[in-house]
Amino acid sequence: MFGLCLDGDFILLKNRSMKTTIDIPEKAIKDAMRFAGATTKRAAILAAVEEFNGRHRMAMLTRHLGTCKDLMGVGELKRSRAEG
Repeated sequence: MFGLCLDGDFILLKNRSMKTTIDIPEKAIKDAMRFAGATTKRAAILAAVEEFNGRHRMAMLTRHLGTCKDLMGVGELKRSRAEG
């Protein structure tokens, strides 16, 4: 495994992950582990980061709702399905 140390953070170049030390209150990490069904702190934090990123990706996508004029509306879709 090859790594690089910048500003005290060790960056793993092989799998493009980053090792860092952070101070998280014990209750917060225990709750995250319980909610994520995680058995390790790493898994809980990874689940939380993925959830956070997913929510923000969805928020970005919702900004485009209704901006495509070529797509069929709900009424048109229902009529099309009713007609067979």
